[in-house]
Amino acid sequence: MGRMMRKQISFGLVLFGWLLAATPVVRSQAQSKAAPQLVILDTDIGDDIDDAFALALVLRSPELHLVGITTEFGDTALRARLVDHYLKAVGREDIPVAAGVETRAPNHFTQAEYARQAPDRKYADAVDFLLDQIRKRPSQVTLIAIGPLVNVQAAIARDPATFGKLKRVVLMGGSVYRGYGGASRPPEPEWNILNDPAGLRALLGSGVPVFMMPLDSTQIKLPAQDQKKITSHGSPLTNQLTQLYQQWAENREAPVPTLFDPVAVTYTFRPDLCPTTPLRIEVDGKGNTKPVPGTPNAEVCLKSNEQGFLDLLVSRILQ
Repeated sequence: MGRMMRKQISFGLVLFGWLLAATPVVRSQAQSKAAPQLVILDTDIGDDIDDAFALALVLRSPELHLVGITTEFGDTALRARLVDHYLKAVGREDIPVAAGVETRAPNHFTQAEYARQAPDRKYADAVDFLLDQIRKRPSQVTLIAIGPLVNVQAAIARDPATFGKLKRVVLMGGSVYRGYGGASRPPEPEWNILNDPAGLRALLGSGVPVFMMPLDSTQIKLPAQDQKKITSHGSPLTNQLTQLYQQWAENREAPVPTLFDPVAVTYTFRPDLCPTTPLRIEVDGKGNTKPVPGTPNAEVCLKSNEQGFLDLLVSRILQ
């Protein structure tokens, strides 16, 4: 056998061995990339209608594995009953539901009638549930926080070391350069932060990466034609959205949903639809969230791709 032939065979064996060694790594990387993110949804569902749409989007997104749902603010047990009824109707009773810290709530629980269709029962403590899931899966769980941050504040106070092992928090909250209404409106306290400014201060100081979707990027109206598609679709999921919408819309002059909370859900798996800017956010006692000089403590989406978001949301709900 000639020297050239030996070299070719030797090179071939080396290449074959390299491919055998590399294949499991490539396969492992592909599997890891495809694995759904572990998420917990912390929600004040039952007042505004956008929480119901946010939950629908989580349930219809294969990129996400919903570890559990915690209810937030006001009558958290009744909110948990609403979630129970919703999940049973769509065949997802496997998802744990925990009730958060009860507080006074000045707003109206518009969807209480729907919630009371579920039996009253004792729920697990949401703060314990959150901390327990973090302990079981350190650095793996994303918390999607779409209500006032009462449970978050309580979890940090109870066990800051464990809370610090969250992978990240993606929240709907704040008002950086734009308030409610038109784009020309100046910033103002946003509802979730207004009702617990200390919660956001605690979160920003916790060391957990924070991704904030404020009023600047979340005031997206559901067009009438898309709303009609959803209410006429007739699936178990859209039927729940229709019932909740009807209760929310009662006695409202212009009942057009604003989809604040689903933007936070969307960011978890489609960050391109809401690019973020690193900012240092200062929270005052009135709930104002002001950008100030200094080391960034949050990634903030100041402008979203509204049409891209709507296309995604509606297509998934109509699956």
